[in-house]
Amino acid sequence: MTRADIPNIISILRIGLVWPVVASLLAGKYEITLVLYTIAGISDGLDGFIAKHYHYTSRLGSILDPLADKVLLVCTFVTLCWLGLVPVWLTALIIARDVLILAGAIAFYFLIGRFEMAPSWISKTNTFFQLALGLVMVITQVAPVSETLIFALLMVVMVTTVASGVHYVWVWGHRAFMVHERRRGH
Repeated sequence: MTRADIPNIISILRIGLVWPVVASLLAGKYEITLVLYTIAGISDGLDGFIAKHYHYTSRLGSILDPLADKVLLVCTFVTLCWLGLVPVWLTALIIARDVLILAGAIAFYFLIGRFEMAPSWISKTNTFFQLALGLVMVITQVAPVSETLIFALLMVVMVTTVASGVHYVWVWGHRAFMVHERRRGH
């Protein structure tokens, strides 16, 4: 293990926090959930900062980091939905976006070839607001939270989820089209 492995180790640890977050939510231990979820959220920013600041980026890291985010967020939102804390429609939207992106990545890989994963600013914004909404919904179980804030976060997550999904389809669809055209000789 070298220093360059630190961002990947942080991503793996974030994946390791998923079950404790879900288990503490299901057990109604919201204070513990807040601590674990906050650590997971901070780790998301920390691994990216370390990777970029110290040039410890890698292909593995470009896969692990978004995978860790998606596993944490999808499992958290499914659990929050199960508990009746977030709407089913929003959870379904978040899952649909991630399934669409995964299916697109798989299709691109098999039809076009290898690609480098690079999260867009709208995707990073979406991840931030999904993390924030998850945190706020857990906080609602231990302290009062403004209904206006909750509604605003729900709407922002809805918009950024749709926008980032559309953005990925557009960008990767365009890349696939351009590669296809080059192969055809146009």
